[in-house]
Amino acid sequence: MKEHILIVEDDSDILELLEYNLSSAGYDVFGFLNTKYVRQILSEECVDLIIMDRNLPEIDGGLYVEMLRNKNINIPVIFLSAKDSVEDIKDGFLKGADDYVTKPFNMDELLLRIKAVLRRYHGELIKNGSVMEYKDIKIDSNMRTVIIDGKNIEITKLEIAILKVMISNQGRVLDRDFLLKHIWKDSDNIRQKTVNVAMKRLKEKIDPLRQKEYIKTIRGVGYLLS
Repeated sequence: MKEHILIVEDDSDILELLEYNLSSAGYDVFGFLNTKYVRQILSEECVDLIIMDRNLPEIDGGLYVEMLRNKNINIPVIFLSAKDSVEDIKDGFLKGADDYVTKPFNMDELLLRIKAVLRRYHGELIKNGSVMEYKDIKIDSNMRTVIIDGKNIEITKLEIAILKVMISNQGRVLDRDFLLKHIWKDSDNIRQKTVNVAMKRLKEKIDPLRQKEYIKTIRGVGYLLS
């Protein structure tokens, strides 16, 4: 399955160059000259990576990414910017960048950096041995337990992976293809019905612990962590 990359670059020539090369490398690409439609795309599409210019007409890209991070949108970001001083680069990482590439840039190097960031990101989503928290949910992968509002429940390794992916993408509706790609390794041989069954079992375990749903089913689209 193709990974989805969102590009925000106000230079139309550079944007066209990026769209062509990333599409040729096998990615699905959304390209924009400003941030006007970014939030809409993030809410409607399963974006795996954002490539963000910093010198945007309406807002500094660093400030925009910082705003995304403050809203718990943790999609990895690579800054692609002419701001190339040590302080600029340091500031970019402090504002939430996963990598920083300065202009002029080498396309082959950028493609390698994209692969590296995506590899780290997808590995972190399903790795075991860490504690992750969201609202009143606390996941302990080592103990294979989830603590919800102070109550311990036992869940499977698969269910832990599902919760981790949903927490890492909170605020986004995740479709079944996205869940297949990020949780099931051999997704080509797994049917979407398998996702439905796994989500149903997880919901049956955690939703009764409070009056409202933790995981909402968005009919015809996917699932949303509330």
